[in-house]
Amino acid sequence: MASHGARGRSGGRPTLEEVAARAGVGRGTVSRVINGSPRVSDATRAAVEAAVAELGYVPNTAARALAANRTDAIALVVPEPETRFFAEPYFSDMLRGVGAELSDTEMQLLLIFAGNDRERRRLAQYLAAHRVDGVLLVSVHADDPLPDLLAQLEIPAVISGPRSEHEALPSVDSDNYGGGRSAVEHLIARGCSHIATITGRLDVYGAQRRVDGYRDALRDAGRAVDETLILPGDFTEEGGRRAMTELLARRPRLDAVFAESDVMAAGARQVLREAGRRIPDDVALVGYDDSAIARHMDPPLTSVRQPIEEMGRAMTDLLLEEIADRRPASSRDPERRRLVLPTELVRRDSS
Repeated sequence: MASHGARGRSGGRPTLEEVAARAGVGRGTVSRVINGSPRVSDATRAAVEAAVAELGYVPNTAARALAANRTDAIALVVPEPETRFFAEPYFSDMLRGVGAELSDTEMQLLLIFAGNDRERRRLAQYLAAHRVDGVLLVSVHADDPLPDLLAQLEIPAVISGPRSEHEALPSVDSDNYGGGRSAVEHLIARGCSHIATITGRLDVYGAQRRVDGYRDALRDAGRAVDETLILPGDFTEEGGRRAMTELLARRPRLDAVFAESDVMAAGARQVLREAGRRIPDDVALVGYDDSAIARHMDPPLTSVRQPIEEMGRAMTDLLLEEIADRRPASSRDPERRRLVLPTELVRRDSS
């Protein structure tokens, strides 16, 4: 990178040695200042920073990274098709949080899709070459081999939601159980008798926990759990439409639906309207995520808010710690490596 400040003695980019000479210190002292070492006095730091500014010196971050066996890059890996990534607000909110947390660092962010076998093979080759310092994994299914590959390659990684209760990788998640429970408790308090749920893909641990919350809320209210009112979806609008169509065929008189994503709730709403069912007069509807979809729906959608952007920030912060801390995982605080952020039910006109 060329400097826009003063030229060095050779007429090219100023060197570390020239900064040291201008500041009247040794080369090692300049290096410590540039790398943020606390082992430098305030006066020396000020002298070096003044010399850097006068000469227009730009640290060679590529050389520093190479010397430290670092790439100064992390990857956000999404094992889903690109179409889903751009269709669902969840992913854009997550990406916003990751970007915000990286904004004050020198780390570059790579966005990588691995939604099919060809993309996964290409990703495996890329990761095996250690071209990134760490990986953020988003939307991982129970049988996904990527987390195990990262462990084998000893690449630091953080996952957005564990694959199971026995997850070995550091993870950041929201309280899916509490969120599902609060949605159903709200519908019970409203007086609903036949409460259905459209789940996400049940090979996703977070989706399983939302269903667990649904079931426990019914049981604790003295209600029997009717398994015919639990229908799997896939977190897509079309999945919500299909599930809602089947639920109406099974139980035409159902009076409440908990759709476990706002996108699926939008699909369910369309089917309910086509069937002449009024929301919320005939059927109360609750979603999950509290995305822009929920606020702009007609009527506005009651939804469980999960702090997606904050999750992205927390994942990134945890990954940077993992990259800096090369101790064995067994020697670190397990509680710090598994964060669960709270959810909140946001009540609107749909229920």
